[in-house]
Amino acid sequence: MADETNNKDQPKRPMTVEEAGRRGGEKVASERGSEFFSTIGKKGGDTVARKRGHEFYEEIGRKGGQRVKAERGAEFYSTIGHKGGQKVKELIEQAKKNQ
Repeated sequence: MADETNNKDQPKRPMTVEEAGRRGGEKVASERGSEFFSTIGKKGGDTVARKRGHEFYEEIGRKGGQRVKAERGAEFYSTIGHKGGQKVKELIEQAKKNQ
């Protein structure tokens, strides 16, 4: 009787791009630590800011806002604004009590 955990007899299937990316990311994280990703992310962000400038971020923010508005509707912004305002109100009240 063959061991079912042994995959030698089964044909190999091609690895998906998603699986390859996940495996590669896990390997890099185990070898270099999670701080590595923070460092390269910061370097990439600094490079984009230097090459494309402030206007690039304005443009992608505008496009993202239009996409959210199209998908969720304008009332979504009203709802999240109200939630944010309520949270600020709670934090101010809590700070006053702690004084």
